[in-house]
Order: sequence, then structure tokens, then C-alpha cells
Amino acid sequence: MTNTEVQFDVSRIGPALIPSPMRGVCFTADDAKILYDTSLSSVQKFLEEGKVPPQMEIAGPREKIYFDPSGLRCGIVTCGGLCPGLNDVIRSIVLSLYYHYGVKTVYGFRYGYEGLVGLQGQAPIELTPENVSGIHEKGGSFLGSSRGQQDSAEIVKTLERLKIGILFTLGGDGTLRAAHAIHQEIQKRGLEIGVIGIPKTIDNDISYVQMTFGFETAVTEAKAVVFAAHNEAVSAKNGIGLVKLMGRDSGFIAAYATLAGGEVNFCLVPEVPFTLDGLSLALQKRLQTKGHAVIVVAEGAGQDLMQASGETDASGNVRYNDIGIFLRDRIKDHFKKIGMEINLKYIDPSYTIRSVSANAHDAAFCLLLGKNAVHAGMAGRTDMVVAYWNQQATHVPISMAVSQRKKIDPQGWFWNSVIATTGQPARM
Repeated sequence: MTNTEVQFDVSRIGPALIPSPMRGVCFTADDAKILYDTSLSSVQKFLEEGKVPPQMEIAGPREKIYFDPSGLRCGIVTCGGLCPGLNDVIRSIVLSLYYHYGVKTVYGFRYGYEGLVGLQGQAPIELTPENVSGIHEKGGSFLGSSRGQQDSAEIVKTLERLKIGILFTLGGDGTLRAAHAIHQEIQKRGLEIGVIGIPKTIDNDISYVQMTFGFETAVTEAKAVVFAAHNEAVSAKNGIGLVKLMGRDSGFIAAYATLAGGEVNFCLVPEVPFTLDGLSLALQKRLQTKGHAVIVVAEGAGQDLMQASGETDASGNVRYNDIGIFLRDRIKDHFKKIGMEINLKYIDPSYTIRSVSANAHDAAFCLLLGKNAVHAGMAGRTDMVVAYWNQQATHVPISMAVSQRKKIDPQGWFWNSVIATTGQPARM
């Protein structure tokens, strides 16, 4: 999507006319914005054409709010796979609603959108500062999670029945698309309910969001696994450490874990194709010269090398084949054929990584995301996500956030840095 096509206008339920109950804070001007593209050449081009460069709305507390806190009810739902920091965001939302705005009724819906349509008799939990006080110290989701689409009309019926004014949705691409559908159903019925998304994807693949929560924790945990794989590799004759990390369509975790330690010799990501022969020959050369090697592969890499499963998960995503197992077996086959002894150790830490609690930086980030989500919702924003861009908290329309998958640019400086660090061939 080109700069001329990006639009960051955020929907509002109505004018914000109620003075905020917050005191002792610096309010964000209601029309405060930052430039989307800060490169001088891009800005100059727009100005020369007499146009205003694309701008993002800045997040933060507003002096005037839309909802009267005294009778407001809110809801929170977590969907999709687990991710470090989910509980931190839940807690932050509850505490901000309660202490900043005086909102006393907050419902937590169990097991994703299922809890909003009454499946399996899952009644919502009333969330208070007391029952969320220690949840940030634990991994997973206090509310539980699930995948799969649910009827947006039934969800809105539940919101209407419970008199919910703002629904906070924590999830990735599928969750946000569903949140947008919920917003559309709300509009269709002429209701005054805000829908605020907090983008949750451990893969860091949401567009127009610089970083998603949990990503830094995932990279930190992945680095420790890579370090272990390196120790295994150097301690054996022709040792190979093979690590599979998360990353269905975007290889950011694999790439950052590679840069974080410097022990990786081959980083394989979905954005950069490779062949079995190319990898095998490069790996063979590496072992012959150095005697050990570490390979990191993102789960979505090399899917074209395997027969498609033809299956989908509950959310409609194509079920990928296990590239880690596939590479483990093919690498062994290659070296067996040429009569070269290897010692390969395969590690898949995916479920361990995604279920841990957030590290210090992610915990602080989650706290700020939760607060900014509340500020946006109270000010009457809707159909948007709270984000982070150019070192600034921002608002992004859901339609923009899900417009395309954020991926590594194989020709960009970042991937070039990975290649320079590993020493792997640019093409394999």
C-alpha cells in the first residue's frame, strides 16, 4: 500500500462533551497527530504536491470524554493463541477503568468470542482490581482463549443485553477482523457501543504497528533456546542445532533471535525462499570448515517444499506442515547419503515461549497499551486499535491494521543485517 493510499481517520461514536474525571495528568489534544512516514523525501513530495502527508492520531487521555463513567459497563475478551503479556493488558484495562474513570462494572468473557455467544454455558466474570491484582505475574490468559468465528449478531445481542458500552478485544488478525464485523453490526443496529482492539500477535505481523506486546519476551526466550542449541552443536563432532520458532507468515522472531546472540549460521524465514539442495550444500560446507552449525527456522518457512496439508484450523487459517521435523529428517538423509556423520539436535520451544509471563519491558508496554485503550474508548473512539509507531502511542483503524500482513523485506536493511550476521548465502 503506497503512502497516498493510507488513511488513518479513526471512527467516533459521537462528540466528547463530558469533562474527564482524571486529574493531575497532561491531556492529549483531541486533534494531536504524528507523521506516518518521517522520511524527509516523502514529506517533501506531499508538500510539493500541495497535499498533507498521512498522519496518525496520537493516543492518550482526553480532556473531554464521550461516556458517562457512572453508569458505564465494559467488557474484555482474549482470542487466538497465547502470548506473553495478555494478563498484563487485562489488568491494566481494569485498573485504568476503575481508578482513572470510576467505572465499576467490567466483564471478562471466557474463552474468546465463544464467551460472548454463551457457548458451553460460560458466564462472564466480573473483573475488579482485587481479582486481577496478581494475574500479571502469570503467563497465559486469565480469561482463557479460543479460535474460531462466531456470529457477530449474537455477540452484539449479548453486549446489548449486558448494557456494555465498550468492548476491548485482545487478539491478532482474525480477532480484529471479527471486531470490525462486530462494529459494523453495532452500526447497523444504531447502538452506541465502542470496539477497541489491542493487537496481540507474538509474530509481530500487524500492519502499521511498530511492535506488538509479547514479541520482545518471545525473542528473549528464543535467544536462550538458540544459545542452548549452539552449546549442543559445538559440543559434538559435526554438531547441528536446529531450532523451530514461531512465525507463520512473518519471520521476525527468528530474525531477531538470530541477531540477538550471533550464534546462528542459517536463518530461514517465510519471506525468503530456499531449496533443500541449497541449504544442504551450504550446511555441508559449513560443517567441513567450522565443524558445527546452528539453524533457526520460522514455522512458516519452506512450506513450498512440502505437500500442502489441505487442512484449516478453527479460525480458517491454512494448517501448515511442520517444517522443523521435515528439515530434521531431510538433513539427516542428505548426510547419510554422502556418508558424513552428523549429530543433530532438534528443539521446538514454541508452546513454552508463548505461555511465559512478560518480561519487564513488555510488562511496562502492556500497561501503557491497556491504559491507552481505555482512554480511546472513553473518548468515544471505536473500530480501532491502540498501537505504537515512531516511538509514539497511536490510534489505527482496524481496517488499516488488517489490510495486509507485515513482513520482512528481503531487500531491506533489516534482512541484510541478518545475512551479514549469519554469513549464510543470500540465496540457497
